Amino acid sequence: MSLKNQTNLQNGDKFYETERLILRPMAAEDAEFILTLYNSPKFIKYIGDRYIRTVADAENYIERRFLPQFEKLGFGNYLILTKEGNQKIGGVGIFERDGLDVMDIGFSLLEEFEGKGYAYEAALKIKSVGMNDFGLKKLSAITTKDNASSQKLIEKLGLKFQKFVTIPGDPEELMYYETE
Repeated sequence: MSLKNQTNLQNGDKFYETERLILRPMAAEDAEFILTLYNSPKFIKYIGDRYIRTVADAENYIERRFLPQFEKLGFGNYLILTKEGNQKIGGVGIFERDGLDVMDIGFSLLEEFEGKGYAYEAALKIKSVGMNDFGLKKLSAITTKDNASSQKLIEKLGLKFQKFVTIPGDPEELMYYETE
């Protein structure tokens, strides 16, 4: 293992800040929040049903899906917290996804926090972390054809539409974006 990878593994507990937000790695203690977020109507419509029905399901999902990527790559899914009020409002991260060759940036917010610029602020910070701290040369993003707000945010982040793709386990054709 190279020294760079050893350094990256230590970043799994690293917090990041923006003007209004704190981003910290998702942890088992966030299970109730994940249960709420991942069962919100917009999450299910635009991202998909993850079949998380209980707090125990959410804890298991965090332990199976989020924590191994932090251990392997040093980055993953971050909880978005407001500095004012310390509210859990969403998630943002860079993900290794089956069917995609380029690391994927993704984001989701509770509906009551949409339209305030939080998703862009968090995603811009995570994009910077991925490229500057972890040396990623490119990032991708995927979204459904009917999710206009995500398409706008992805384009605002500087990713350009490339093609339509399908990923393993999901028959829906998705819009695929990539940094240049």
